[in-house]
Amino acid sequence: MADLGATFLDQSRRYLRDEYLPKIEACLDRLSGEQLWWRPNETSNSVGNLVLHLTGNIRQWIVSGLGGTADTRRRQEEFDERGPVPAADLRTRLHTAVEEADAVLAALDPADLPHQRHIQGRDVSVLGAVYHVVEHFGMHTGQIVYVTKHLLGIDLSFYRPAGARRPWW
Repeated sequence: MADLGATFLDQSRRYLRDEYLPKIEACLDRLSGEQLWWRPNETSNSVGNLVLHLTGNIRQWIVSGLGGTADTRRRQEEFDERGPVPAADLRTRLHTAVEEADAVLAALDPADLPHQRHIQGRDVSVLGAVYHVVEHFGMHTGQIVYVTKHLLGIDLSFYRPAGARRPWW
């Protein structure tokens, strides 16, 4: 069972660090300041808001919830922000949060996966917390990629260059 737990943690780290983060960073590198904070309507979030939200989520659930640092998240502020927070600043914040989370995940003992934690007002297993963050990060990565493609009208070519990995699906 420890091998399965270690595999789960390793794969979770790869998704966050090697699959999702580079896609978001590629989007941030292409969007103008105006595009970064564009919203289709008031009930939707901008790419900037989504990056702030992912930064807060990964810090609250992994860095704080599993790593034991203080939880200083102000979730509503992630959605209330209207910019202009520059793309480079957002990129640095997210990258740093993913690095911090990666260190926590690397240090986790697979035997701790069934143990309970109290995160964001919920009792959840360590496995459930990791699974939540990876799924949540993947969902918002897709939204960021979609908005970027919509605003720029381009193929971001994540799987097209020669030698690039093919999608699993």
